[in-house]
Amino acid sequence: MKTNRISRQAAKSESYRRKMSDTNLTDDAKAENLSRDTTEESSAVVPAQNGNTEEANQVIVKMEDVLTIDPEATEVDLNHGRIGKIENLEPLVNLERLYLRWNMITKIENLDHLTKLQELELYDNQITELENLENLRSLEWLDMSFNRITQLKGLDTLTNLKKFFICSNKISQIENLSSLTNLTLLELGDNKLREIKNLDALTNLTQLYLGKNKITKIQNLDKLVNLTCLSLQANRITKIENLDKLVNLTELYLSENGITVIENLDNNKQLEILDVAKNQIKTIENVSHLECLEDFWANHNAISDWDSVAVLSANKKLATVYLEHNPIYNDVQYRAKVKRAIPSLTKIDATLCK
Repeated sequence: MKTNRISRQAAKSESYRRKMSDTNLTDDAKAENLSRDTTEESSAVVPAQNGNTEEANQVIVKMEDVLTIDPEATEVDLNHGRIGKIENLEPLVNLERLYLRWNMITKIENLDHLTKLQELELYDNQITELENLENLRSLEWLDMSFNRITQLKGLDTLTNLKKFFICSNKISQIENLSSLTNLTLLELGDNKLREIKNLDALTNLTQLYLGKNKITKIQNLDKLVNLTCLSLQANRITKIENLDKLVNLTELYLSENGITVIENLDNNKQLEILDVAKNQIKTIENVSHLECLEDFWANHNAISDWDSVAVLSANKKLATVYLEHNPIYNDVQYRAKVKRAIPSLTKIDATLCK
């Protein structure tokens, strides 16, 4: 049976799953939103030269050494190929998905003819610049994570882009994204950002990941009224503020900051997950109105008052709490007291309630 897929022999049966920064996504979010599996099917491949796969993996190889060209191919999977340059793809005018993860590519080039391309994965290479993407107007998915990119640019023509991953680079400023009005997911975690700005045009965003940066203030998000997930983990934020317009938020991740008070969530009544772990919070407060809250994560704080824990009994849908590594955790009856205070719980600190 003829297939429309080309892949490296070594990657033929490998599980193809997105690896995201732990500071930006929960395990559930990783699995649900950011993973994809390879299909089990025969693939057109060429063995390593001389049949010595181990020897071939020690050097940078050319794409022509691992490709068998099928002009009708719609997907090319060359992950883990030790490929040094994008080339020899000219015959593949019908290509829709190109996967080049975990290679040694230093430059985006030779893609101009791939006008039908919808997904481009260049995760974990050695690319330093966003360039030569102008002709890829059909692109909907772009992953440039784990490279060496310092600036957001060269994206103006990618108006159909829906998901853009560029975490773990060296970007210091959010800029040049105003044309990406169809974007629903933006991942900028683990960069060098100090300020949230220049996002007003991205009104279709539903997921924004800015964890593991150097951001000091929550601001400039008022236009993103469709956001359902906001991650600001591992930054330098000291106050919860300026979230009033984000009335559709269902997930808010604020762990590993310097927050001392849970506050200013009056308008965020749709929240289902609230993560304030690893901060400096002493009291659980200002959450009773969150009627949809199912998960409350506040481990590694300074909560010492059991009356404060009882506040959560008002959240009738609350099923999971994380309160370990607070002063109350030292109580020998810790689990029993938490369960009595919040009868709706089914899980405490990742352990099912008896």
